[in-house]
Amino acid sequence: MTFFSRTKAGILTRIAFALALTLSAVQAGFAQDSTAAATAAPTAAAVSGPSIDSLAAKVAALEAAGSGINTGSNAFIMICAALVLFMTLPGLALFYGGLVRTKNILSVFAQCFGIAGLVTILWWAFGYSFAFSEGSPFVGGLGFAFLKGVNSDPSGQIAHSVFSMFQLMFAIITPALIVGAIAERMKYSAVMLFVLLWMIVVYFPLAHMVWGPGGFMNGFNPAAGIKAIDFAGGTVVHMSSGWSALV
Repeated sequence: MTFFSRTKAGILTRIAFALALTLSAVQAGFAQDSTAAATAAPTAAAVSGPSIDSLAAKVAALEAAGSGINTGSNAFIMICAALVLFMTLPGLALFYGGLVRTKNILSVFAQCFGIAGLVTILWWAFGYSFAFSEGSPFVGGLGFAFLKGVNSDPSGQIAHSVFSMFQLMFAIITPALIVGAIAERMKYSAVMLFVLLWMIVVYFPLAHMVWGPGGFMNGFNPAAGIKAIDFAGGTVVHMSSGWSALV
């Protein structure tokens, strides 16, 4: 009996000790919750405290800070321009060169390099102006002819000259995409003449209509007849070259 009495007493003691620990833990939890609530109330008041005027001033300061040229954005666009150029030279030349007979690989390379040079001259003379200067809804004017006024002044967060160079890369690769449809079937001089006329009649007006200020298909132009938003060149680059190659 003595052994069982001692055992029951030990069990009861342990139960009482466990209950005491549980009650103390519950009391500590309630104390922490009350402290956190008391701390959160001033914080919420502080968050809702600033007036609309102070928030507007902060937004204006952020907009002013982002209105100039950003060196990171400039560097990123220049890298992207180089990558697009590499897609044409040597990328597209190697790709189309692999589709023709061995004796015609050199002609494909010559056509791609010739297109790059010809389009660059057209872009400098009047192409960029036709595409991105103010004009009619279908074609731009001569405001940027011979790249007049295209300098390091900011165009958004990048320099105007960097933007012009970036767009030139797409102007180069677009007619080069058509080479795949006429490989081995046109002389070099005929290809150059075709590209000269095609850039003036098709590419420059289409680029202005989709991307240029006041363009007929510029989705950011409230008066646009067809609101198209083309960020990746699906209309200006791929559709124009694809349909031209088929025709």
